[in-house]
Amino acid sequence: MAHKFSVTALDSASDRSIFDSGSEPLDRYFRTQVSQDIKRRVTACFVATAMHGQIAGYYTLASASVVLADLPEATVKKLPRYPSVPAVRMGRLAVDKSFKGQGLGAALLADALHRAATAEIAAYAFVVDAKDATAANFYAHHGFVALPQQPLFMFLPLAMVKSLIK
Repeated sequence: MAHKFSVTALDSASDRSIFDSGSEPLDRYFRTQVSQDIKRRVTACFVATAMHGQIAGYYTLASASVVLADLPEATVKKLPRYPSVPAVRMGRLAVDKSFKGQGLGAALLADALHRAATAEIAAYAFVVDAKDATAANFYAHHGFVALPQQPLFMFLPLAMVKSLIK
């Protein structure tokens, strides 16, 4: 990466007004709704800030669950027979257009995975809803597996992430 970034929780002093990922829904959410979701405790938002203070990217995390029967059969065989398993959901991931092509999306994903894998609250998987085939390819490149009946819903067991961290 050409730039140095720090990743921290979003705070009220952060200037979100000029963030432009090129995705209108992701930008609108970040500018107008994320702070309300944080206050309601339905999401946590983390931002990558460039040295000069500009927000270069962000992602959100929330608790979730995955219906056991939706997982691949080989995975289900290794899990207890509960109706669902706990998960951490990355709801959104966006990089400002002026920082694209520098590996920041992968770095933000790695930061999110590290946070989820080292949290004191247990979760079996890290899940994402890829917005399209390009996003699904990005996640697949990083080891995520699509659910058999939902190719854009992808998961990565957090035990795999923990083993990589050690």
